[in-house]
Amino acid sequence: MDASLLTVQPASAEPIYRQIVAQLRRLIAGGQLAAGDALPSVREVAGFHAINPMTVSRAYGLAEAEGLLERQRGKGMVVASTRKSSQTESRRLALLEPQLLDLARQARELELPAEPVLRRLTKLLGDGT
Repeated sequence: MDASLLTVQPASAEPIYRQIVAQLRRLIAGGQLAAGDALPSVREVAGFHAINPMTVSRAYGLAEAEGLLERQRGKGMVVASTRKSSQTESRRLALLEPQLLDLARQARELELPAEPVLRRLTKLLGDGT
């Protein structure tokens, strides 16, 4: 895994360490990170994203406590071998539920009809822009 796979949004209300843990959950649940895959070092992630190494360390520690990651001597942090490499679609969708609820609330507040919101989401899912 490369440090650039993680996305950090410093302006977000969600703390950076929580952003990292949530992304790790999704990457593992989606099968993009498999059991035994090595994660970039704390220093590598912190340097790439220009954030405090303690923030990354805290995220990795929480992910380890959740059973997502494990420390391996000589390799650093790796995806835990006890985790399934991918989960069912409904379990993966459940990981998105809070963001989907927030998106729906914001669209209603902006009085946007569902169709253009869904079109834009479909485009974002298709090409990432």
